[in-house]
Amino acid sequence: MTILPGVVKAEYRGDYRIHLTFNDGTSKTVDFQPWLEGPIFEPLRDQGYFRQFFVAGSTVCWPNGADIAPETLYAATDIRQVA
Repeated sequence: MTILPGVVKAEYRGDYRIHLTFNDGTSKTVDFQPWLEGPIFEPLRDQGYFRQFFVAGSTVCWPNGADIAPETLYAATDIRQVA
C-alpha cells in the first residue's frame, strides 16, 4: 500500500523558507517564494502574513485558505542540498 505524503511539522526558517517534516520521516527546507503568485497567494508576499502558516489536512495552510498540495511540497527541492 502506498502512503501519500503528508506534512506533520512545519518550522519557519527565514524569508519564504519553511522546514517541513513528512509522515514518512523525510524532512526538507523548501523555498515557497516561487509559488507566491496569483490572487490567493498575493497576501503571502507580506512576510508577516506568510509566517502565520499552520499545518492542517497534511499540508501547510494560511488563514486566507491558501495551501499547497503535500505532494508538491514532497517533490520540491530541498534548498539545503542546493549549492
